[in-house]
Amino acid sequence: MVIGIGVDIIEIDRIRSSIEKFGDSFLRKIFTDGEIEYCRDKGSKYTHYAGRFAAKEAVYKALSEFIPDLWWKDIEVVNDDAGRPSIRRFGKIQEFLGESYDLKISISHSHRDAVCYAILQNKT
Repeated sequence: MVIGIGVDIIEIDRIRSSIEKFGDSFLRKIFTDGEIEYCRDKGSKYTHYAGRFAAKEAVYKALSEFIPDLWWKDIEVVNDDAGRPSIRRFGKIQEFLGESYDLKISISHSHRDAVCYAILQNKT
């Protein structure tokens, strides 16, 4: 049963501007080391950073009713071998979700925007 949903859309240029203005301090505040490494290796790194930013926001929206004070690094966006995104969870999110809940995301981008949907489901 679906118990939480979230969606976020972000302009890729807003993420590019923040990275160019604040550099590593912005990156280290928002993204895990794994996310930074993944995005830096991509030709369209700002698109990938924006997708991960949108994913974090969408996940927070899906979980905000249950966990009101989340941190950016409580989740890490990872991709499987086929490129499908999923969430590696830490801290409060891991404690809440445990084995009872499933959290799924879908990320997409255009030349201008990145969007993510997050769905929180009860496994029972």
